[in-house]
Amino acid sequence: QVQLVESGGGLVQAGGSLKLSCAASTRTFSEYTMAWFRQAPGKERDFVGAINWWSGEDTYVDSVKGRFTISRDNAKNAVYLQMNNLKPEDTAVYYCAAELRGRATMDLVDYDYWGQGTQVTVSS
Repeated sequence: QVQLVESGGGLVQAGGSLKLSCAASTRTFSEYTMAWFRQAPGKERDFVGAINWWSGEDTYVDSVKGRFTISRDNAKNAVYLQMNNLKPEDTAVYYCAAELRGRATMDLVDYDYWGQGTQVTVSS
């Protein structure tokens, strides 16, 4: 069982930046593909981006490309989401997810472990 704990959410003005962190409780963190999803009120949980466990390649949904960056530190069992030039439409609860040796898909059903989420609110 892997526990994921997100942190770093908060309230920020449009155009601002936030960096989310996700700490994982596993000794084999390097074998997990890590992803970020988000869920706005009344909407489905959507893929934001992921970082592949093997290649280190990161992928993103089009709406955040060029603004968001995912990185990982396997020594610290952590994955990060740097969010720049935030927009009001980025307001959501952001979730960290993990899949053992995953393919970094956009489908949430592929991910085995989830954090509790952290709220990001972007004011206009």
